[in-house]
Amino acid sequence: MSRVCREAERRVLRHLHGRKTRTQLPQIHAHIFRHHLHQSNQILSHFISVCGGLDRMGYANLVFHQTQNPNILMFNSMIKGYSLCGPSENSLLRFSEMKNRGIWPDEFTFAPLLKSCSGIGDDRIGKGVHGEVIVVGIEQFSSIRIGIVDLYTSFGRMEDAQKVFDEMLDRHVVVWNMMIRGFCKVGDLEMGLCLFRQMRARSVVSWNSMIAGLEQSGRDGEALELLREMWDHGFEPDDATVVTILPVCARLGAVDVGERIHSYAESSRLLRNFISVGNSLVDFYCKCGNLETAWRVFNGMPRKNVVSWNAMISGLTFNGKGQLGADLFEEMINKGVRPNDATFVGVLSCCAHAGLVERGRNFFSSMTVDHKLEPKLEHFGCMVDLLARNGCLEEAHDLLRTMPMRPNAVLWGSLLSAYRSTGKIKQAECVVKELIELEPWNSGNYVLLSNIYAEDRRWDEVEKVRALMKEKNIRKNPGQSMVLG
Repeated sequence: MSRVCREAERRVLRHLHGRKTRTQLPQIHAHIFRHHLHQSNQILSHFISVCGGLDRMGYANLVFHQTQNPNILMFNSMIKGYSLCGPSENSLLRFSEMKNRGIWPDEFTFAPLLKSCSGIGDDRIGKGVHGEVIVVGIEQFSSIRIGIVDLYTSFGRMEDAQKVFDEMLDRHVVVWNMMIRGFCKVGDLEMGLCLFRQMRARSVVSWNSMIAGLEQSGRDGEALELLREMWDHGFEPDDATVVTILPVCARLGAVDVGERIHSYAESSRLLRNFISVGNSLVDFYCKCGNLETAWRVFNGMPRKNVVSWNAMISGLTFNGKGQLGADLFEEMINKGVRPNDATFVGVLSCCAHAGLVERGRNFFSSMTVDHKLEPKLEHFGCMVDLLARNGCLEEAHDLLRTMPMRPNAVLWGSLLSAYRSTGKIKQAECVVKELIELEPWNSGNYVLLSNIYAEDRRWDEVEKVRALMKEKNIRKNPGQSMVLG
């Protein structure tokens, strides 16, 4: 290769790994053509790798298909790019094409390929790729073993993951973390804890994985204790730790720990750098009933997303400030923030608790008209609750009858409570019959119907309900009372 060509290659590589690469890919590609490097596998493999890092796999694919004789470098770059950006299936297609061309894969082929198998969600494909690794004879490479452990833990196949893990002589902390997460994911927290205690060197991810596993299993006290142990060992929580532990603090009423985390999040700049940390603090203070601090955190956030607004709106509802929640929703819309499904659950709940019937109707209508969101079951539930709480019972009943999906027992139950509290026996009877049709196995519905008849002194109907329960072999649950004449 001439000195001019080598210099051209060096310039291309400098441009590819420069600060302005994202905006200059076409110019760099033109530079490659200008210097007749468009069939250089080495240069093009770098170009494709950069495309993968920038989520530009469409461009990478175009370059790849213009190459006459792509080698293993090119195929590996394509496989890795698709493992990062997706679709994961394309990694397997390139791998298949590579084998058809007679190109022998290496360890740099299989590490991203195994990652793609995890993304596809078919453990049989992953098992097949593991078999290919064994055939090629490269399973001794650390990156490959890590990929195989990651594959099996992602599918919850902990027995297979354990076999590979046990064969590893040099176990990197990353592999320990994968195993801990895997066991927590399948509900085997004791095994996860056992591995965690065996670790000689832990990372923040190790602590986070175990704390999250305990939190997700409802073992809040142990999660909080592990956080204290993490602090005692000199580890500083990161954004993931904060987001995981604050709901634990709220449920346990550990306000002092939550406030300490808040102070730490400010001093460590986690609050400034991660929106999720601010969102979690807003949620924490709202659930603890400290709206003043929740507002202060919310207003002080340098950046907000829709989750930030949702947390504050829902928090206001939770604390009986529905009017303020509805006002905040309107402020959000005026600022150009696009609401999502959760936003409307929050604001409709605000309206229900504050008795804002007309505003609730308008917000519900705006879902489809202004924001192109199709109301889901929970949105209809909020509307039924709003209307039933505020005496619009027939409107609530009409909404249940005309909604596009079948109402569930919770929605009918909300209307039933309103009918019974206002003494509308006939309507209540109709609703209970809907419940019986929806849940014919639920003895509570029959007891409700019987008691409605008893309240109206219709003893013959009471006896018919008892006979129907006997005929269908439905037993009254302990604690339920059926009024008899």
